[in-house]
Amino acid sequence: MNYKNKTVWITGASSGIGEALAKAFSAQGADIILSGRRTEALEQVADGIATDSLILPFETTDYDVLPAKIDEAIQWKGKVDILVNNAGISQRSLALDTHPDVHHRIINVDLLAPIWLTQLLLPHMIAAGGGHIVGISSVAGRVGVPLRTAYCAAKHGLIGYMDALRAETEKLHDIHVTNILPGSIRTNVSRNALTKDGHSRGKSDAAIENGMEPDDCARQILDAVSSNIPELIIAEGPELMIAKLRQSDPEQCFAMAAAMGAQIAEKYEAGDDG
Repeated sequence: MNYKNKTVWITGASSGIGEALAKAFSAQGADIILSGRRTEALEQVADGIATDSLILPFETTDYDVLPAKIDEAIQWKGKVDILVNNAGISQRSLALDTHPDVHHRIINVDLLAPIWLTQLLLPHMIAAGGGHIVGISSVAGRVGVPLRTAYCAAKHGLIGYMDALRAETEKLHDIHVTNILPGSIRTNVSRNALTKDGHSRGKSDAAIENGMEPDDCARQILDAVSSNIPELIIAEGPELMIAKLRQSDPEQCFAMAAAMGAQIAEKYEAGDDG
């Protein structure tokens, strides 16, 4: 892989998969645009990479500021070659008692925000003669996972948008689209997940703590981008199995999910959400 003279824009770049991607792309020669809400955290990431970086903080759902942010990103190096839509937030609550505002917020952050950023950047990529757009979805974007109804809805939707976009742009405009479906990656995703009333959960869970390291995930993502792979599941064990079953044997997948869901819902109602 060689990304020298490429400009890569990463949202959610202050930690986790986003931070790992910034370091991995930079190690291959790319200049990096780092976006997120926390300027200080983005500065720390910038200090850890060797190539040029632009700190471009914003709230992904602040749609009024996005056109100006697009202009700033384009003006920095003249174009954006790769956009990685990584910013997102998860959920840990039963549908039965989740406040509608939680669904609204998660779908806004995880689906509408990356769609709108992509829509605004798309004409610039077309004018530049091509590019690559990466959507960080989830295994939960392929399989319905208990305690994550809003999250699953958003991540399923992101895959659908990206698949349709690929169909429109790959041949006509040389814009490639890659969906990434991570399973359990050792990040703060569980700690930051929203509970039924919209508060941060504040704790991790065993699956995440025993998950893949972000650096390993990032390396696989770079391989996928370099090879123009349309979709890559980055998961191990049961998560990988059930994601593949969703395509090869949906009935078995649904049966497994139902059995798992009943156990998890029972534990959740007893006060154990992880």
